[in-house]
Amino acid sequence: MTVYNDPQQEIFTRVKQELEALEHTVYDSVMPPEGTPYPFDYLGDVQQIDDANKSAVFGNVYMTIHVWHNSPKKRGTVSQMLLDIKTACRKINHTDNFAWSVRNIDQRIITDTTTKSPLLHGVLEVEWKFS
Repeated sequence: MTVYNDPQQEIFTRVKQELEALEHTVYDSVMPPEGTPYPFDYLGDVQQIDDANKSAVFGNVYMTIHVWHNSPKKRGTVSQMLLDIKTACRKINHTDNFAWSVRNIDQRIITDTTTKSPLLHGVLEVEWKFS
């Protein structure tokens, strides 16, 4: 019997591997504890929308990827990290069970005042088409 992974899990795992290969510090599921060194990546929400079909699985996966840095003067570093992540995402063409292509990437860099000192917060929202 052939076992297939859920498409969103396959792309999530692959993205995490690609970011770790970039030597980024990557967290998922829960935010890292206080005192974690900056910068770091966080793999956030993932949404999968299947298209209706009787014989194949295809659709879209949306993933939110965050980058945090504790120095507002390091905007260039955050920008480069986001570019590296986008490049890595665009290079993913296949996983074990699916073909992938990036459809859209939305990028923002915002200030984050949820901690004692201000942070820079980069946000990528990546949309892939899978088949």
